[in-house]
Amino acid sequence: MNKEIGAFEAKTKLPELLRQVQGGKKFTITNRGKPIADLVPCETTNTRNTATAIARYMVFREANPVCKSVDIRALIEKGRE
Repeated sequence: MNKEIGAFEAKTKLPELLRQVQGGKKFTITNRGKPIADLVPCETTNTRNTATAIARYMVFREANPVCKSVDIRALIEKGRE
């Protein structure tokens, strides 16, 4: 259930409300008693597992090694011309 909070109070207490929303709470912001907005936790679709991301990066890095014959300094100087 959403807790109702007035627009003025929401404005003055926004950092605290955001911390509570981050913890899973939901708020309905009202203006003169009428609901105008909901403040709810973000539903991200890109929640990634760190270990999986690192493993995928390591596989990519092994499949695509950096060419050791490239002279990085020469490339930098060429880009400055």
